[in-house]
Amino acid sequence: MNLSEFLKERRALANLTQPELAEKAGVGLRFVRELEQGKKTLRLDKVNQVLQLFGYEMSPLKSNPPSTNN
Repeated sequence: MNLSEFLKERRALANLTQPELAEKAGVGLRFVRELEQGKKTLRLDKVNQVLQLFGYEMSPLKSNPPSTNN
């Protein structure tokens, strides 16, 4: 399940509309719509504002630098 599917499911379980979710999370309606549509570039702090309503949080993963086998 990806983030947009997860958020749609949680919002439905909480019986919230997109405008209600945006208001409760303190973000704009456009942001909620873009999040649920799977926009690839979103601010992580705003994503977390929305997810915190459901008791979740995202964090960046540290990637390993490519190995240099010379």
